[in-house]
Amino acid sequence: MMGDRAIAGIVAAVGAVAAMVGCSRTEPPETASQTVPAAAASAQPATGPSGQATASANAAQPAPGSEEFGMSVRQLVESIEKVEALISACMREQGFEYVAVDAETVRKGMAANKTLPGMSEEEFVGKYGFGVATTYTGQPPQLATGYNPAKVGLGARNVEIYRKLSPADQVAYNRALFGENTGATFAVGLEAEDFSQTGGCTRRSIEQVFQRDQLQANYYNPKDAIVNKHPRMKEALQAYAAEMRKAGFSYTHPDEVEPDIQDRLNALTSGGTVLVESMSAEQRAALKELQNYERRVAAKTFELQQEIIDPAEEKILEEMFARKPE
Repeated sequence: MMGDRAIAGIVAAVGAVAAMVGCSRTEPPETASQTVPAAAASAQPATGPSGQATASANAAQPAPGSEEFGMSVRQLVESIEKVEALISACMREQGFEYVAVDAETVRKGMAANKTLPGMSEEEFVGKYGFGVATTYTGQPPQLATGYNPAKVGLGARNVEIYRKLSPADQVAYNRALFGENTGATFAVGLEAEDFSQTGGCTRRSIEQVFQRDQLQANYYNPKDAIVNKHPRMKEALQAYAAEMRKAGFSYTHPDEVEPDIQDRLNALTSGGTVLVESMSAEQRAALKELQNYERRVAAKTFELQQEIIDPAEEKILEEMFARKPE
């Protein structure tokens, strides 16, 4: 565990990328299965007749941490350190070398999501959608040559260790580290606030640091759990769903879209185990169709996120916590 001075140094280093990694998620309709932390439930604001938070509640309402899973920057750094140390120990037990990745490198992997040098997020979405099917190769992240946040978050030393292994040992290494899904790295799951796809030593280590409800796919951090019960957000989501229907899409919530693309890709590629060069003509055609669909639905979702969802969230946070979203 790092001392206060070391943590302060990392906090300063990662602060510059914190805004890039904003992982604001909004809660699906109340009919969906949900996991809401007790802290979020106890933090619900008092409301007046119109359903808006009262001024007295606003004044007394403490804002949850602005980082993933409602943590402060310090808490996030400490959690990353603990998980990475546990992954390293677990891999040693499996007979492999894994160097615990520092918090700054993990955050770089998180910040790499939907970004490329010299390209804005809007430009990225227009060209690659969510970067799911559009960047799929079937290769493990350590062998990726293009866009791959998972590779960034693993750190250069671990990539080098992997590449020096024989092909058979590479397969065994990633099975030990990731389980069945090589794309479900710690950094990727942390950025998405979704550890449900993780496996192997990664999952085992996460389970020792994060709470049980935080391991579920339907988890929402305390801030988002509060925001999404607000009448203003419910109205925004209704407007989002209506606009998506007009565009020919059946999604009712922005958080439904990217996981759906991932599920479709997994079905097409047997969980990401089929190399593109090994695909049949029919599989290649299906992949191309999915890639085109991803670009279209991602562009529309990004547009509506900017026009409808984000302004509603900003207003809610100003009302409830006297601050803009971070």
